Amino acid sequence: MKKILVSACLMGQNYKYNGGNNFSSKLDLYIKEHDYEVIPVCPEVLGGLPTPRVPAEIVNGIVTNKNGISVHTEFCQGAKKALEIAESHQISCAILQSRSPSCGVHEIYDGSFSGKKIPGKGILAQLLETNGFKILDVEDL
Repeated sequence: MKKILVSACLMGQNYKYNGGNNFSSKLDLYIKEHDYEVIPVCPEVLGGLPTPRVPAEIVNGIVTNKNGISVHTEFCQGAKKALEIAESHQISCAILQSRSPSCGVHEIYDGSFSGKKIPGKGILAQLLETNGFKILDVEDL
């Protein structure tokens, strides 16, 4: 059985910044159709951030929350832990939450906290890709 890394919020775990989740029935069906073993991760929680937490975006290359406080260290530590999990489980790919400052695959928010999106990758998505893992945006399924 192939193992895949999945953003935990997509599996219904309440790890979103606002305490909710992004459960994806499309992803759930995709997993069942392909008989994948799911390894759920939330790099932000792995990095020590609470749920709920202040929203964060990447501002000039640094993950900063809406109050102007850098949470870059926590995001990077969580991404590193998620990478270690991916490596130890020998995942075949990662399916990640769209637009997240951790997991965004194609685009992220621009750092203005206005909802504007720009091309780019989240911290975990970039780290996984750099280390040779296939990454997919959940919206591409």
